[in-house]
Amino acid sequence: MIIDLRSDTVTQPTPAMREAMFSAQLGDDVLGDDPTVIALETQAASLFGMEASLFCASGTMTNQLAIRTHTRPGDDVICDYLSHVYQYEGGGISVNALASVSLAHGERGKLTPALIRDYIHNPTDSHKPLSRLVVLENTINKGGGCYYTVPEIAAIRKVCDEHGLILHLDGARLFNALVETGEPTGAYGQLFDSISICLSKGLGCPVGSLLLGKASFIQQARRFRKLMGGGWRQAGFLAAAGIYALDHHIDRLKVDHSRARKIGAILERLPEVEDILPIETNIVIFKLPETILAADYVKTLETKGIRSVAFGKHLVRFVTHLDFTDEMLVEMETIINRNLSKS
Repeated sequence: MIIDLRSDTVTQPTPAMREAMFSAQLGDDVLGDDPTVIALETQAASLFGMEASLFCASGTMTNQLAIRTHTRPGDDVICDYLSHVYQYEGGGISVNALASVSLAHGERGKLTPALIRDYIHNPTDSHKPLSRLVVLENTINKGGGCYYTVPEIAAIRKVCDEHGLILHLDGARLFNALVETGEPTGAYGQLFDSISICLSKGLGCPVGSLLLGKASFIQQARRFRKLMGGGWRQAGFLAAAGIYALDHHIDRLKVDHSRARKIGAILERLPEVEDILPIETNIVIFKLPETILAADYVKTLETKGIRSVAFGKHLVRFVTHLDFTDEMLVEMETIINRNLSKS
């Protein structure tokens, strides 16, 4: 048995999702007439109370389209140092938007109103770029799956309004946050100018993300998507998976969170585990001592049938998902107990 906890992107479509994909009605999305893509975009926009949405290949694409559309060359983007848009999108802010970045250092990647105020440039100072956009991430990948609540976001929105700043959400794992807080999706639509949601992580689709916002914003983002080579034709096969996921895979995220916490309890018994970040959703990050490199530890786990990711020199990450079962959890505990008995 291979226990693959490298990411929640490794899932396979469920039989029911495959059936939905195979039976999808198709058109040409570049020409604007794929009915299943239209249905997915309409459903997602409606879910968050926003005017329109755009179906794209990846969360990186939706984030980069948002930044490119919201900013002008030379503008400044405020985000946390740990944020995905800075750490894992290939320098796209500078390449795609020709924008600069102000990097805050929040607690586990979370920005606060005070932090954001510290990085807003004086618009009359010609030495500084114009502060234009604030990007939040929910949940925060490198923060161990921690999340913002609506009141926390509302306080940040107030600062943005006071200074004329645009607010974008990298909501790659937004639904993981929502099932924990029980907060309504509509509240997010009211607080953010744009939202990116990923279908291929916790929701278990094979590929795809959505960018949500005002109709005029989405129209411009669609143009930039084409410029980036992101137009696709009979995309309804993939859109059907997204519709199925939105209908069936949100509430079950609580199961992933429960299993992640159980993994945390197992890891607490390991002598080499120095610390575990608080487990709030489906991400488990733990720290090894200085004498053990994460890359070596990950290789050792692989030999025992457990796949993980080195998340720093001495950090290892597990991510639970719909293909990680209770049977695998029991097997994982057995493997760890077996190794404890040998130590």
